[in-house]
Amino acid sequence: MKRDRLSQGFTLVELLVVIAIIGVLVGLLLPAVQAAREAARRMSCSNNVKQLGLGLHNYHSAYNQMPIHGVGTDDGNDNNQNWWTEYNTHNHWRLSALVGMTPFVEQQALWEKISNPSSERTDKNNGAAIGTTTNPWPAMGPTPQDIQYTPWATELPTLRCPSDPGTGLPALGRTNYASCMGDSHWRAQHGDFDPDVGPTDSGWAQESRAANRGMFVRHKSMKFRDVLDGLSNTIAMMEIATDLGDRDARTFAKKHANGQSAQTAIRDNPSICIEAGMIDPERPQFWLPGAPTEFESISKGRGYRWADSQNMHTMSFTILPPNSPVCIPHDSNGPSLTTGSSRHQGGIHVLMGDGAVKFVTDSIEAGNQRNPVVHNGGTVANKNVAGAQSPFGLWGALGTRASKETINAEF
Repeated sequence: MKRDRLSQGFTLVELLVVIAIIGVLVGLLLPAVQAAREAARRMSCSNNVKQLGLGLHNYHSAYNQMPIHGVGTDDGNDNNQNWWTEYNTHNHWRLSALVGMTPFVEQQALWEKISNPSSERTDKNNGAAIGTTTNPWPAMGPTPQDIQYTPWATELPTLRCPSDPGTGLPALGRTNYASCMGDSHWRAQHGDFDPDVGPTDSGWAQESRAANRGMFVRHKSMKFRDVLDGLSNTIAMMEIATDLGDRDARTFAKKHANGQSAQTAIRDNPSICIEAGMIDPERPQFWLPGAPTEFESISKGRGYRWADSQNMHTMSFTILPPNSPVCIPHDSNGPSLTTGSSRHQGGIHVLMGDGAVKFVTDSIEAGNQRNPVVHNGGTVANKNVAGAQSPFGLWGALGTRASKETINAEF
């Protein structure tokens, strides 16, 4: 009597073949799944940028100007100390444009906390914000590095790209989006005026008029009418990656060997940090190892404070292409060169002035990367006099608000 073959089950060889086939299929599917997940994250990031665009336009509709980058309070009692000094009784004009936009990106409750005096602290020791039980935090808060002021330590989902894994100290509330300050970083830290000398100092105003050519100018009220190149041709904000503590050259700064005196060297050659042998040749995305003194303070990683208008946290320029290294002389608070960056493959999201969101690739045409940036002392020979066409090609032209470059290329 013959035995039914179906009752015998599978042989070992057949099982191994099936398992091998399943393994091959899983191996083929995993990259596709990962790509789909990143595509979803990238779409979510794009939606965040779109929300910021809507917030920017709604703010302009309400106040007939854009939110000021580098705005805030000053109690007049700082005895003309440095603008980067920490204060508890006021914020010394240090707040980013993102602070003013909070009620326009569904963060009205947070804005209420910021705009009113408060005794709430991150460590829950409420009532002791300034060392006593009678002095709460002032309206608009202290300078943005204070971890005990709850709003500055609050992380806003709208300001975070899902592809960026950065989290936790030494950062406070992180941001993956920064204001575009134009195609010249020279004196951008002072902007329209230096808070320590007041708005009547014409020297800073002259420097600013020449060099600060973006939609945002620090400490200055800007309007859509100032964007003579057209809102659809001008970048308002761009994506930045936050620092992960891994010496990533895009998110953490290595000081130039010449220190403070390198300010003019960086101004006159934006690629100097790349050419100076500071980058690891085997891993071009990272700095060469060095002593801690060669690097920026660990609390000044890219995007570490959403409320801080200083360069490393919420400023970006259209000089070096996206995902290029940060270049600083001795401190990122000074005339340092930063650009957009991201954890996406091949480029970054940018917000155009008209609210459109575009993805700009790292390979965007960016002119002569060794050309000096436009500044008050520029020359015709160097193509960097005030009012000159951007020396940084299409990328630079997209960052200027009124230089009359013609945008005739796709990006």
